[in-house]
Amino acid sequence: MADSSTKLDVRGRDADGSRAARRLRRSGRVPGVLYGGGGGSLGFDVDARDLRLALARSGAVLDLSVDGGKATPVVLKEAQRDPVRGQTVHIDLLRVRLDQAIHAVVPLELSGVDDTPGVKEGGILEQIVRELNVEALPTAIPESIEHAVGEMQIGDTISLDAIVMPDGVALLDDVEDVVVATLSPPKLQTEEEEEVESETELVGEGGEDAEGTAGGEGSGGEGSSGEE
Repeated sequence: MADSSTKLDVRGRDADGSRAARRLRRSGRVPGVLYGGGGGSLGFDVDARDLRLALARSGAVLDLSVDGGKATPVVLKEAQRDPVRGQTVHIDLLRVRLDQAIHAVVPLELSGVDDTPGVKEGGILEQIVRELNVEALPTAIPESIEHAVGEMQIGDTISLDAIVMPDGVALLDDVEDVVVATLSPPKLQTEEEEEVESETELVGEGGEDAEGTAGGEGSGGEGSSGEE
């Protein structure tokens, strides 16, 4: 949970099209937009490395300074990433007040999965809900919410109402009849998969027999030549 903020220095810019944005990215900078909080939208760009480090250690709140001006508390609203390289190509930041609760989307992480009896028996745990909609003060928004799966057996499920929120964080999602994760029996092979596996084994055995036969014929031919 974030109890302090991290400063991020950015440079104001005019939103002058995708060509200029591509030039920024090639030079190691990330374009973005700041909005909300009663102020107008403002374009900016930031050093990609500085942004990566700030987001990694900030928790929820960043102290944003534009062109060296007074810092403003902001939160990351959205980050667009390159689908191949995974690099951030654009960010949206939202102005916030530290004394007013905001809505946020927080990842849900399940811990202890490999240690559950059901998984050890070959069961498959499928996580259906991976993000939670929450409300909290900006400084109280957690980076993620963790839930220990405990002693799950094959056939067990985890419902959303079993997820405990941290202090000061309210869950906004409807919890009624919502399943977060299920632990299913091991997948059984279908008849078609069994036939393919059987045919593969037969082909392998046939290849070994063919090699043995070829070797025998070759040895016999060499023996005949010697006799002549």
